[in-house]
Amino acid sequence: MNVMSSSRSQYHRFHTALLLGLLLFACGMHTAPAADSLLLKQAPSFVRKDLSGRRVNLSAYRGKVVLLNFWATWCAPCQLEMPIFASWQKQYGPRGLRILGVSMDDDESAARKACAKLRVNYPVVMGDERLGTLYGGVLGLPVTYLIDRKGRICAMFQGETDLKEMESRIKELLDSR
Repeated sequence: MNVMSSSRSQYHRFHTALLLGLLLFACGMHTAPAADSLLLKQAPSFVRKDLSGRRVNLSAYRGKVVLLNFWATWCAPCQLEMPIFASWQKQYGPRGLRILGVSMDDDESAARKACAKLRVNYPVVMGDERLGTLYGGVLGLPVTYLIDRKGRICAMFQGETDLKEMESRIKELLDSR
């Protein structure tokens, strides 16, 4: 009888733990939208200071095409993309492209050094868990969003990306009015 009673008790504890886990998981899903569920929706707005101390308000970029790039100093694909993004800012900036970097590093000085080394010519703000959650819980890096002139997220690229495809999408957005 003790074996059976112990078995039932373990069964109930397991199911209680499972239900609690599912409940916590479901609650978490409401706080962080899935990144792909942001497509064709308004980009979550934020205001931060960039590494130079200037105020950056994403909403102020309306009317421009925005490449929003989440990166970190320890991310090798990020280090490869950033000089290309800097060249795109120079090339497509006059047509309305604005690139905005979000460093997910804990150390601002490391981000500052990386930006200087990579000759970043666009604003970079410091990100955190709260900002990452607004954008679907940024977990793997890099993550890049393309935002149209009306402020809607039109594309998302995660991880090492085909930069020719990304550039093609940017050109399409710049050409559409």
